[in-house]
Amino acid sequence: MYSETILVSFVIMGIDDTKDKILTVAEKLFSQFGFHKTSMDEIAKIARKAKGSLYYHFTSKEELFKEVVSREIYNLQSNLSIIVNDDKLKATEKIKKYFIKRMEILHSAANYHETIKADFFEHFDFIDDLRTGLDIWEKNNIRKIVNQGIERGDFKAIEDIDILIDVVIMVLKGLEIPFFLQNKYKKYSPYFDNLSEILTKGLSK
Repeated sequence: MYSETILVSFVIMGIDDTKDKILTVAEKLFSQFGFHKTSMDEIAKIARKAKGSLYYHFTSKEELFKEVVSREIYNLQSNLSIIVNDDKLKATEKIKKYFIKRMEILHSAANYHETIKADFFEHFDFIDDLRTGLDIWEKNNIRKIVNQGIERGDFKAIEDIDILIDVVIMVLKGLEIPFFLQNKYKKYSPYFDNLSEILTKGLSK
């Protein structure tokens, strides 16, 4: 006979598997049809789970979508952290790689794209904390790169570093709509090297 601990472990594994299955299906449906046109009924049907299972893990479609977007953001942060923490790279190289990798990952993050559409951005605020959290995370990590560059002599000392970082973030976010919603990513991605040089030119000694 299984011990009580083993049985509890099986139950927990089953719950986790169900949640992962729901998230995987939801991610695909949301990315294909968008938040508005995807229903909890359809997610439950494709996942082959009772609708009650969805509401056991997620109280609403908004909460489920938020978790899906959160996973995309976590993937972005994980990949960018590797660049930020690579001590072998010069600061100029880090910013270049950071920019290119950021846009490359977000290009494939279809559910993140949904959150920057006007009809979503203007009418749904349940995702705002994710947006704010990503902004804070990016500012801290770009600041880290710039400070590393100053310490190592790659960049000149900057008096208003926070203002500069705000501008860099605005530039990056300002490119998201034409790149991801207007399908200009492939057209302009070959010029990312030049754009990253423009971003770092004013920093370099």
